[in-house]
Amino acid sequence: MPELPEVEAARRAIEDNCLGKKITRVIIADDTKVIDGISASDFQNSIIGKTIVSACRKGKNLWLELDSPPFPSFQFGMAGAIYIKGVAVTKYKRSAVKESEEWPSKYSKFFIELDDGLEVSFTDKRRFAKVRLLENPVSVRPISELGPDALLEPMTVDEFATSLAKKKMTIKPLLLDQGYISGIGNWIADEVLYQARIHPLQTASSLSKEQCEALHTSIKEVTLLKTYKTWE
Repeated sequence: MPELPEVEAARRAIEDNCLGKKITRVIIADDTKVIDGISASDFQNSIIGKTIVSACRKGKNLWLELDSPPFPSFQFGMAGAIYIKGVAVTKYKRSAVKESEEWPSKYSKFFIELDDGLEVSFTDKRRFAKVRLLENPVSVRPISELGPDALLEPMTVDEFATSLAKKKMTIKPLLLDQGYISGIGNWIADEVLYQARIHPLQTASSLSKEQCEALHTSIKEVTLLKTYKTWE
């Protein structure tokens, strides 16, 4: 599934191409499994004519801040992906929509056209994503329950070691717990543990000071490297 690097790449693509532009056309899929808590028509009417002010991310969640609330938010699920027509945006391979398919894709759940003609689509082939319209995304689930973002809000080494000492669970499931650290998924967890030379089944509280420091460094290096490689 998409992890922090893919979602951050999408956020930066929106930031680089869409800020300050007005939404002139909206198409929201009539799919209540993905479009959560609001009708397609109400969603469309709530954002048309508004200007995109910023693109924000925490963990694997992204939202667009408009010039007034409510704001569209995207929980990427298993195969969610952002497309900007004519702009290269890195997507998780299982999310990929072929260039030969129609635009917007039949898998599009959220589509907007901006006042300069640029078009943006959020697609989801597997329908495990959630697209919501929220007054304040950070104040409600799932974002309100997330731990610090692995890339943007890293703990200090001492904070990390202290928190691990209190955890009696094995280390890999702890890293995957989005309420502990947000943004780390299966492949990043495997990579950071491999780089730190820590067995996935070692109990978090049993880690030595040196292991805590190695894991802290590995999380920082892997998330930075994978994010910037994805962006490039």
